[in-house]
Amino acid sequence: MSRQEEFVLRTVEDREVRFIRLWFTDVLGGLKSVAVVPAELEGAFSEGIGFDGSAVEGLSRVYEADMVLKPDPSTFSLLPWRGEKEPTGRMFCDIHVPGGEPAQADPRNVLKRTLAKAAEKGFSFYVHPEIEFYLFQTSNLDPVSGILEGTTPIPVDTAGYFDHVNGGTANDFRRSAVTMLEAMGLSVEFSHHEAGPGQNEIDLRYADALTMADNIMTFRSVIKEVAISQGVYASFMPKPLNDHPGSGMHTHVSLFEGENNAFFEPGAMYQLSKTGRQFIAGVLTHAAEITAVTNQHVNSYKRLWTGHEAPSYISWGHRNRSALVRVPQYNSGKSSSARIEYRALDSSANPYLSYALLLAAGLKGIEEDYELPEEAEDNVWQLSDTERRAMGIQALPTSLSHALEIMEQSDLVAETLGEEVFDFFLRNKRQEWNDYRAQVTPFELSKHFTSM
Repeated sequence: MSRQEEFVLRTVEDREVRFIRLWFTDVLGGLKSVAVVPAELEGAFSEGIGFDGSAVEGLSRVYEADMVLKPDPSTFSLLPWRGEKEPTGRMFCDIHVPGGEPAQADPRNVLKRTLAKAAEKGFSFYVHPEIEFYLFQTSNLDPVSGILEGTTPIPVDTAGYFDHVNGGTANDFRRSAVTMLEAMGLSVEFSHHEAGPGQNEIDLRYADALTMADNIMTFRSVIKEVAISQGVYASFMPKPLNDHPGSGMHTHVSLFEGENNAFFEPGAMYQLSKTGRQFIAGVLTHAAEITAVTNQHVNSYKRLWTGHEAPSYISWGHRNRSALVRVPQYNSGKSSSARIEYRALDSSANPYLSYALLLAAGLKGIEEDYELPEEAEDNVWQLSDTERRAMGIQALPTSLSHALEIMEQSDLVAETLGEEVFDFFLRNKRQEWNDYRAQVTPFELSKHFTSM
Protein backbone atom coordinates (compact mmCIF):
# COMPACT_ATOMS: atom_id res chain seq x y z
CA MET A 1 0.00 0.00 0.00
CA SER A 2 1.31 3.45 -0.94
CA ARG A 3 1.87 6.26 1.53
CA GLN A 4 -0.92 8.25 -0.08
CA GLU A 5 -3.35 5.36 0.39
CA GLU A 6 -2.27 5.01 4.01
CA PHE A 7 -2.80 8.75 4.51
CA VAL A 8 -6.34 8.53 3.11
CA LEU A 9 -7.23 5.55 5.30
CA ARG A 10 -5.83 7.30 8.37
CA THR A 11 -7.69 10.53 7.57
CA VAL A 12 -10.95 8.68 7.05
CA GLU A 13 -10.56 7.04 10.44
CA ASP A 14 -9.39 10.15 12.31
CA ARG A 15 -12.10 12.41 10.83
CA GLU A 16 -14.81 9.74 11.20
CA VAL A 17 -15.68 9.99 7.53
CA ARG A 18 -19.00 8.26 6.86
CA PHE A 19 -18.90 7.84 3.07
CA ILE A 20 -16.31 8.22 0.31
CA ARG A 21 -17.60 9.18 -3.10
CA LEU A 22 -15.66 7.82 -6.04
CA TRP A 23 -15.89 10.27 -8.95
CA PHE A 24 -15.26 9.73 -12.66
CA THR A 25 -16.57 11.17 -15.91
CA ASP A 26 -18.24 9.81 -18.99
CA VAL A 27 -17.01 10.66 -22.48
CA LEU A 28 -19.18 13.79 -22.65
CA GLY A 29 -17.78 15.13 -19.37
CA GLY A 30 -20.71 14.25 -17.12
CA LEU A 31 -19.68 13.64 -13.52
CA LYS A 32 -20.48 10.17 -12.17
CA SER A 33 -20.31 9.02 -8.56
CA VAL A 34 -20.55 5.91 -6.43
CA ALA A 35 -20.27 5.96 -2.63
CA VAL A 36 -18.44 3.39 -0.53
CA VAL A 37 -18.21 3.06 3.23
CA PRO A 38 -14.81 3.18 4.98
CA ALA A 39 -14.69 -0.60 5.42
CA GLU A 40 -14.58 -1.02 1.64
CA LEU A 41 -11.91 1.57 0.99
CA GLU A 42 -8.83 -0.63 1.39
CA GLY A 43 -10.30 -3.13 -1.04
CA ALA A 44 -11.09 -0.31 -3.47
CA PHE A 45 -7.42 0.68 -3.44
CA SER A 46 -6.14 -2.85 -3.96
CA GLU A 47 -8.77 -4.37 -6.25
CA GLY A 48 -11.02 -1.54 -7.37
CA ILE A 49 -14.80 -1.29 -7.48
CA GLY A 50 -16.57 -3.11 -10.31
CA PHE A 51 -19.40 -1.50 -12.28
CA ASP A 52 -21.36 -1.84 -15.50
CA GLY A 53 -19.53 0.33 -18.01
CA SER A 54 -22.18 -0.13 -20.69
CA ALA A 55 -24.61 1.92 -18.57
CA VAL A 56 -22.31 4.99 -18.75
CA GLU A 57 -22.09 7.18 -21.87
CA GLY A 58 -19.36 5.87 -24.16
CA LEU A 59 -17.36 3.74 -21.73
CA SER A 60 -17.97 0.29 -23.14
CA ARG A 61 -20.22 -1.90 -25.25
CA VAL A 62 -22.71 -4.28 -23.68
CA TYR A 63 -20.70 -7.41 -24.49
CA GLU A 64 -17.62 -6.04 -22.69
CA ALA A 65 -19.42 -4.15 -19.95
CA ASP A 66 -17.45 -5.05 -16.82
CA MET A 67 -15.15 -2.23 -15.71
CA VAL A 68 -13.27 -1.34 -12.54
CA LEU A 69 -12.86 1.98 -10.71
CA LYS A 70 -9.45 2.52 -9.10
CA PRO A 71 -9.43 5.58 -6.80
CA ASP A 72 -6.52 8.00 -7.04
CA PRO A 73 -5.54 8.73 -3.42
CA SER A 74 -3.79 11.98 -4.39
CA THR A 75 -7.22 13.48 -5.17
CA PHE A 76 -8.78 12.80 -1.76
CA SER A 77 -10.69 15.70 -0.25
CA LEU A 78 -13.61 16.24 2.09
CA LEU A 79 -16.79 17.73 0.65
CA PRO A 80 -17.43 20.98 2.59
CA TRP A 81 -21.15 21.04 1.82
CA ARG A 82 -21.65 17.73 3.64
CA GLY A 83 -20.77 19.30 7.01
CA GLU A 84 -18.26 18.53 9.75
CA LYS A 85 -20.18 15.77 11.51
CA GLU A 86 -19.63 12.40 9.83
CA PRO A 87 -18.18 14.12 6.74
CA THR A 88 -18.07 12.74 3.21
CA GLY A 89 -14.85 12.41 1.24
CA ARG A 90 -14.26 12.10 -2.48
CA MET A 91 -11.59 10.81 -4.83
CA PHE A 92 -11.30 10.80 -8.59
CA CYS A 93 -10.90 7.39 -10.18
CA ASP A 94 -9.14 5.86 -13.12
CA ILE A 95 -11.17 3.31 -15.03
CA HIS A 96 -9.67 -0.09 -15.80
CA VAL A 97 -10.81 -3.22 -17.60
CA PRO A 98 -10.93 -6.44 -15.54
CA GLY A 99 -7.45 -7.50 -16.69
CA GLY A 100 -5.99 -4.42 -15.02
CA GLU A 101 -5.25 -2.34 -18.10
CA PRO A 102 -6.46 1.30 -18.24
CA ALA A 103 -9.74 1.60 -20.12
CA GLN A 104 -9.19 3.20 -23.51
CA ALA A 105 -12.51 5.04 -23.24
CA ASP A 106 -11.74 6.69 -19.89
CA PRO A 107 -11.40 10.47 -20.54
CA ARG A 108 -8.88 10.73 -17.68
CA ASN A 109 -6.79 8.04 -19.39
CA VAL A 110 -7.00 9.88 -22.72
CA LEU A 111 -5.38 12.90 -21.09
CA LYS A 112 -2.83 10.75 -19.24
CA ARG A 113 -1.77 9.10 -22.52
CA THR A 114 -1.25 12.49 -24.16
CA LEU A 115 0.67 13.84 -21.16
CA ALA A 116 2.90 10.76 -21.31
CA LYS A 117 3.73 11.52 -24.96
CA ALA A 118 4.65 15.07 -23.96
CA ALA A 119 6.79 13.72 -21.11
CA GLU A 120 8.69 11.52 -23.58
CA LYS A 121 9.73 14.76 -25.30
CA GLY A 122 10.71 16.33 -21.99
CA PHE A 123 7.62 18.51 -21.61
CA SER A 124 5.08 18.99 -18.84
CA PHE A 125 1.82 20.80 -19.62
CA TYR A 126 0.32 23.49 -17.39
CA VAL A 127 -3.04 25.24 -17.73
CA HIS A 128 -4.96 28.06 -16.10
CA PRO A 129 -8.69 28.39 -16.94
CA GLU A 130 -10.98 31.39 -16.63
CA ILE A 131 -14.37 29.77 -16.03
CA GLU A 132 -17.57 31.70 -16.77
CA PHE A 133 -21.09 30.76 -15.73
CA TYR A 134 -24.51 32.33 -15.20
CA LEU A 135 -26.66 32.53 -12.09
CA PHE A 136 -30.41 32.45 -12.65
CA GLN A 137 -33.48 32.79 -10.48
CA THR A 138 -35.38 29.59 -9.81
CA SER A 139 -38.85 31.15 -10.06
CA ASN A 140 -39.41 29.74 -13.55
CA LEU A 141 -37.76 26.36 -12.97
CA ASP A 142 -39.91 23.35 -12.19
CA PRO A 143 -39.01 22.44 -8.57
CA VAL A 144 -39.10 18.68 -9.27
CA SER A 145 -37.64 18.26 -12.76
CA GLY A 146 -35.55 21.42 -12.85
CA ILE A 147 -36.86 22.05 -16.39
CA LEU A 148 -37.17 25.66 -17.50
CA GLU A 149 -40.79 26.80 -17.70
CA GLY A 150 -41.18 29.32 -20.50
CA THR A 151 -38.50 30.34 -22.98
CA THR A 152 -36.11 32.64 -21.11
CA PRO A 153 -34.18 32.08 -17.87
CA ILE A 154 -34.16 35.06 -15.49
CA PRO A 155 -30.71 36.29 -14.34
CA VAL A 156 -30.20 37.10 -10.66
CA ASP A 157 -29.05 40.66 -11.45
CA THR A 158 -28.59 43.22 -14.22
CA ALA A 159 -24.93 43.98 -13.46
CA GLY A 160 -22.10 43.98 -16.00
CA TYR A 161 -18.36 43.53 -16.34
CA PHE A 162 -16.47 44.07 -13.07
CA ASP A 163 -19.54 45.72 -11.52
CA HIS A 164 -19.65 45.84 -7.74
CA VAL A 165 -23.21 45.31 -6.54
CA ASN A 166 -23.68 46.17 -2.88
CA GLY A 167 -25.35 43.26 -1.19
CA GLY A 168 -25.78 41.55 -4.54
CA THR A 169 -26.41 37.85 -4.95
CA ALA A 170 -23.31 37.40 -7.13
CA ASN A 171 -20.98 38.92 -4.51
CA ASP A 172 -22.27 36.60 -1.79
CA PHE A 173 -22.22 33.69 -4.19
CA ARG A 174 -18.61 34.18 -5.27
CA ARG A 175 -17.48 34.61 -1.66
CA SER A 176 -19.09 31.33 -0.65
CA ALA A 177 -17.89 29.52 -3.78
CA VAL A 178 -14.27 30.64 -3.42
CA THR A 179 -14.28 29.69 0.28
CA MET A 180 -15.58 26.23 -0.56
CA LEU A 181 -13.16 25.74 -3.45
CA GLU A 182 -10.21 26.64 -1.24
CA ALA A 183 -11.47 24.29 1.45
CA MET A 184 -11.13 21.51 -1.13
CA GLY A 185 -7.58 22.51 -2.00
CA LEU A 186 -8.31 24.45 -5.21
CA SER A 187 -6.33 27.68 -5.52
CA VAL A 188 -8.38 30.61 -6.85
CA GLU A 189 -6.69 33.55 -8.54
CA PHE A 190 -9.54 35.98 -9.37
CA SER A 191 -13.31 36.24 -9.19
CA HIS A 192 -15.58 38.94 -10.60
CA HIS A 193 -18.85 39.75 -12.29
CA GLU A 194 -18.73 39.18 -16.03
CA ALA A 195 -20.36 41.15 -18.85
CA GLY A 196 -23.74 39.42 -18.92
CA PRO A 197 -26.52 39.91 -16.33
CA GLY A 198 -26.01 37.28 -13.65
CA GLN A 199 -22.77 36.16 -15.31
CA ASN A 200 -19.69 35.48 -13.20
CA GLU A 201 -16.10 34.36 -13.67
CA ILE A 202 -13.75 32.54 -11.33
CA ASP A 203 -10.17 31.84 -12.39
CA LEU A 204 -8.27 28.86 -11.03
CA ARG A 205 -4.53 29.16 -10.44
CA TYR A 206 -2.10 27.33 -12.74
CA ALA A 207 -1.71 23.57 -12.29
CA ASP A 208 -0.65 20.60 -14.38
CA ALA A 209 -3.33 19.61 -16.89
CA LEU A 210 -4.49 16.42 -15.15
CA THR A 211 -4.86 18.13 -11.77
CA MET A 212 -6.66 21.02 -13.46
CA ALA A 213 -9.08 18.76 -15.32
CA ASP A 214 -9.98 17.16 -11.97
CA ASN A 215 -10.25 20.65 -10.48
CA ILE A 216 -12.65 21.81 -13.18
CA MET A 217 -14.96 18.87 -12.51
CA THR A 218 -14.79 19.72 -8.80
CA PHE A 219 -15.39 23.40 -9.61
CA ARG A 220 -18.62 22.67 -11.47
CA SER A 221 -19.91 20.53 -8.63
CA VAL A 222 -19.05 23.21 -6.04
CA ILE A 223 -20.73 25.95 -8.08
CA LYS A 224 -23.90 23.86 -8.39
CA GLU A 225 -23.92 23.07 -4.66
CA VAL A 226 -23.44 26.70 -3.63
CA ALA A 227 -26.21 27.74 -6.00
CA ILE A 228 -28.61 25.22 -4.46
CA SER A 229 -27.74 26.44 -0.97
CA GLN A 230 -28.49 30.04 -1.98
CA GLY A 231 -31.72 29.34 -3.83
CA VAL A 232 -30.40 30.15 -7.31
CA TYR A 233 -29.46 28.08 -10.34
CA ALA A 234 -25.97 27.96 -11.88
CA SER A 235 -25.63 27.15 -15.58
CA PHE A 236 -22.54 26.43 -17.67
CA MET A 237 -24.61 26.43 -20.87
CA PRO A 238 -22.51 28.04 -23.63
CA LYS A 239 -25.17 30.57 -24.71
CA PRO A 240 -28.23 30.75 -22.41
CA LEU A 241 -29.36 34.30 -23.32
CA ASN A 242 -30.00 35.70 -26.79
CA ASP A 243 -28.57 39.18 -26.42
CA HIS A 244 -25.76 38.62 -23.94
CA PRO A 245 -22.34 36.92 -24.00
CA GLY A 246 -21.95 33.18 -23.78
CA SER A 247 -19.88 31.42 -21.14
CA GLY A 248 -16.40 30.39 -22.20
CA MET A 249 -13.40 28.86 -20.49
CA HIS A 250 -10.44 30.81 -21.85
CA THR A 251 -7.45 28.68 -21.00
CA HIS A 252 -3.85 29.84 -20.60
CA VAL A 253 -1.35 27.09 -21.42
CA SER A 254 2.40 26.62 -21.27
CA LEU A 255 4.98 23.86 -21.63
CA PHE A 256 7.81 23.40 -19.17
CA GLU A 257 11.09 21.54 -19.59
CA GLY A 258 11.96 20.74 -16.01
CA GLU A 259 11.92 24.08 -14.20
CA ASN A 260 12.22 26.11 -17.41
CA ASN A 261 9.30 27.57 -19.34
CA ALA A 262 9.70 26.26 -22.88
CA PHE A 263 7.61 29.16 -24.23
CA PHE A 264 10.02 31.81 -22.92
CA GLU A 265 12.89 33.31 -24.90
CA PRO A 266 14.34 36.64 -23.70
CA GLY A 267 14.68 39.16 -26.50
CA ALA A 268 12.31 37.34 -28.87
CA MET A 269 9.13 39.02 -30.08
CA TYR A 270 6.71 38.94 -27.14
CA GLN A 271 9.43 36.91 -25.38
CA LEU A 272 7.94 33.88 -27.17
CA SER A 273 10.34 31.04 -28.02
CA LYS A 274 10.47 28.98 -31.21
CA THR A 275 8.80 26.16 -29.28
CA GLY A 276 5.99 28.52 -28.30
CA ARG A 277 5.55 29.70 -31.89
CA GLN A 278 5.45 26.12 -33.17
CA PHE A 279 2.93 25.20 -30.47
CA ILE A 280 0.63 28.06 -31.51
CA ALA A 281 1.01 27.05 -35.17
CA GLY A 282 -0.04 23.50 -34.28
CA VAL A 283 -3.08 24.71 -32.37
CA LEU A 284 -4.13 26.99 -35.24
CA THR A 285 -3.58 24.31 -37.88
CA HIS A 286 -5.74 21.77 -36.05
CA ALA A 287 -8.21 24.15 -34.36
CA ALA A 288 -11.12 23.31 -36.66
CA GLU A 289 -10.51 19.58 -36.13
CA ILE A 290 -10.74 19.78 -32.32
CA THR A 291 -13.67 22.22 -32.15
CA ALA A 292 -16.33 19.50 -31.98
CA VAL A 293 -14.80 18.46 -28.65
CA THR A 294 -13.94 21.87 -27.20
CA ASN A 295 -17.40 23.10 -28.25
CA GLN A 296 -19.50 19.97 -28.16
CA HIS A 297 -23.11 21.23 -28.11
CA VAL A 298 -25.41 22.64 -30.77
CA ASN A 299 -25.70 25.68 -28.51
CA SER A 300 -21.90 26.16 -28.52
CA TYR A 301 -21.92 27.67 -31.99
CA LYS A 302 -24.35 30.39 -30.94
CA ARG A 303 -21.67 31.49 -28.49
CA LEU A 304 -18.92 31.35 -31.12
CA TRP A 305 -20.86 33.12 -33.86
CA THR A 306 -22.75 35.96 -32.13
CA GLY A 307 -19.89 38.26 -31.15
CA HIS A 308 -19.29 39.37 -27.55
CA GLU A 309 -15.54 38.61 -27.88
CA ALA A 310 -16.09 34.92 -28.67
CA PRO A 311 -13.55 33.75 -31.29
CA SER A 312 -14.98 32.91 -34.71
CA TYR A 313 -11.84 32.89 -36.84
CA ILE A 314 -8.55 31.00 -36.69
CA SER A 315 -5.92 33.62 -35.97
CA TRP A 316 -3.49 34.69 -33.29
CA GLY A 317 -2.54 38.04 -31.81
CA HIS A 318 -0.83 39.74 -28.90
CA ARG A 319 -3.41 41.93 -27.19
CA ASN A 320 -6.06 41.13 -29.78
CA ARG A 321 -9.10 39.64 -28.04
CA SER A 322 -10.77 38.86 -31.36
CA ALA A 323 -8.11 36.22 -32.02
CA LEU A 324 -8.54 32.53 -31.29
CA VAL A 325 -5.08 32.35 -29.71
CA ARG A 326 -3.73 35.30 -27.78
CA VAL A 327 -0.20 35.87 -26.48
CA PRO A 328 -0.78 37.81 -23.25
CA GLN A 329 1.51 40.61 -22.12
CA TYR A 330 4.70 39.11 -20.70
CA ASN A 331 5.24 39.82 -17.00
CA SER A 332 8.82 41.16 -16.93
CA GLY A 333 11.04 39.37 -14.48
CA LYS A 334 8.95 36.19 -14.47
CA SER A 335 9.86 33.79 -17.25
CA SER A 336 7.31 31.36 -15.80
CA SER A 337 4.50 33.68 -16.89
CA ALA A 338 5.16 33.24 -20.63
CA ARG A 339 2.08 31.51 -22.02
CA ILE A 340 -0.61 31.50 -24.67
CA GLU A 341 -4.37 31.78 -24.25
CA TYR A 342 -6.82 29.60 -26.19
CA ARG A 343 -10.19 31.34 -26.26
CA ALA A 344 -12.62 28.90 -27.89
CA LEU A 345 -13.35 26.42 -25.08
CA ASP A 346 -16.82 26.33 -23.59
CA SER A 347 -17.22 26.21 -19.83
CA SER A 348 -19.16 22.98 -20.37
CA ALA A 349 -16.43 21.19 -22.35
CA ASN A 350 -14.98 17.89 -21.16
CA PRO A 351 -11.67 19.18 -19.73
CA TYR A 352 -9.84 15.86 -20.06
CA LEU A 353 -10.51 15.47 -23.77
CA SER A 354 -10.16 19.19 -24.54
CA TYR A 355 -6.78 19.52 -22.87
CA ALA A 356 -5.57 16.30 -24.47
CA LEU A 357 -6.42 17.66 -27.92
CA LEU A 358 -4.96 21.12 -27.27
CA LEU A 359 -1.72 19.50 -26.16
CA ALA A 360 -1.68 17.04 -29.06
CA ALA A 361 -2.21 19.86 -31.59
CA GLY A 362 0.57 21.94 -30.05
CA LEU A 363 2.97 19.00 -29.92
CA LYS A 364 2.24 18.27 -33.56
CA GLY A 365 3.31 21.80 -34.42
CA ILE A 366 6.59 21.26 -32.55
CA GLU A 367 7.24 17.82 -34.07
CA GLU A 368 6.52 18.94 -37.64
CA ASP A 369 8.10 22.39 -37.25
CA TYR A 370 4.92 24.21 -38.30
CA GLU A 371 5.43 27.81 -39.35
CA LEU A 372 3.47 30.43 -37.44
CA PRO A 373 1.35 32.61 -39.77
CA GLU A 374 1.32 36.38 -39.61
CA GLU A 375 -0.15 37.95 -36.50
CA ALA A 376 -3.66 39.42 -36.77
CA GLU A 377 -3.32 42.98 -35.53
CA ASP A 378 -6.79 44.17 -36.57
CA ASN A 379 -10.16 43.29 -35.11
CA VAL A 380 -10.81 40.08 -37.04
CA TRP A 381 -14.60 40.38 -36.71
CA GLN A 382 -14.59 43.75 -38.48
CA LEU A 383 -12.60 42.56 -41.48
CA SER A 384 -14.47 41.66 -44.65
CA ASP A 385 -14.48 38.10 -45.96
CA THR A 386 -12.18 39.26 -48.75
CA GLU A 387 -9.73 40.78 -46.28
CA ARG A 388 -9.71 37.63 -44.15
CA ARG A 389 -9.10 35.45 -47.19
CA ALA A 390 -6.23 37.69 -48.27
CA MET A 391 -4.70 37.27 -44.81
CA GLY A 392 -5.21 33.48 -44.88
CA ILE A 393 -7.60 33.57 -41.92
CA GLN A 394 -10.02 30.64 -41.94
CA ALA A 395 -13.25 30.36 -39.95
CA LEU A 396 -13.98 27.98 -37.12
CA PRO A 397 -16.82 25.53 -37.81
CA THR A 398 -20.17 27.31 -37.92
CA SER A 399 -22.27 24.50 -36.46
CA LEU A 400 -21.92 21.23 -34.59
CA SER A 401 -22.63 19.35 -37.83
CA HIS A 402 -19.85 21.25 -39.59
CA ALA A 403 -17.44 20.58 -36.72
CA LEU A 404 -18.21 16.85 -36.76
CA GLU A 405 -17.56 16.64 -40.51
CA ILE A 406 -14.11 18.14 -40.00
CA MET A 407 -13.35 16.06 -36.90
CA GLU A 408 -14.25 12.82 -38.70
CA GLN A 409 -11.41 13.44 -41.18
CA SER A 410 -8.82 14.23 -38.51
CA ASP A 411 -6.05 11.71 -37.91
CA LEU A 412 -4.82 13.79 -34.98
CA VAL A 413 -8.16 13.66 -33.14
CA ALA A 414 -8.69 9.96 -33.88
CA GLU A 415 -5.20 9.07 -32.64
CA THR A 416 -5.45 11.23 -29.50
CA LEU A 417 -8.92 10.15 -28.41
CA GLY A 418 -8.53 6.51 -29.41
CA GLU A 419 -10.95 4.50 -31.51
CA GLU A 420 -13.61 3.95 -28.84
CA VAL A 421 -13.92 7.57 -27.71
CA PHE A 422 -13.63 8.88 -31.28
CA ASP A 423 -16.41 6.63 -32.62
CA PHE A 424 -18.74 7.14 -29.67
CA PHE A 425 -18.32 10.90 -29.69
CA LEU A 426 -19.15 11.16 -33.38
CA ARG A 427 -22.22 8.93 -33.05
CA ASN A 428 -23.53 10.71 -29.95
CA LYS A 429 -23.06 14.21 -31.33
CA ARG A 430 -24.53 13.34 -34.73
CA GLN A 431 -27.63 12.22 -32.87
CA GLU A 432 -27.70 15.50 -30.95
CA TRP A 433 -27.49 17.41 -34.22
CA ASN A 434 -30.25 15.30 -35.81
CA ASP A 435 -32.51 15.83 -32.80
CA TYR A 436 -31.83 19.57 -32.90
CA ARG A 437 -32.40 19.81 -36.64
CA ALA A 438 -35.78 18.09 -36.31
CA GLN A 439 -37.15 20.73 -33.92
CA VAL A 440 -39.59 23.44 -35.00
CA THR A 441 -38.37 26.47 -33.06
CA PRO A 442 -40.29 29.50 -31.72
CA PHE A 443 -38.27 31.62 -34.18
CA GLU A 444 -39.59 29.66 -37.15
CA LEU A 445 -43.17 29.85 -35.91
CA SER A 446 -43.01 33.59 -35.27
CA LYS A 447 -41.29 34.22 -38.60
CA HIS A 448 -43.20 31.98 -40.97
CA PHE A 449 -46.43 30.57 -39.46
CA THR A 450 -48.74 33.45 -40.47
CA SER A 451 -46.82 34.49 -43.59
CA MET A 452 -47.26 31.26 -45.50
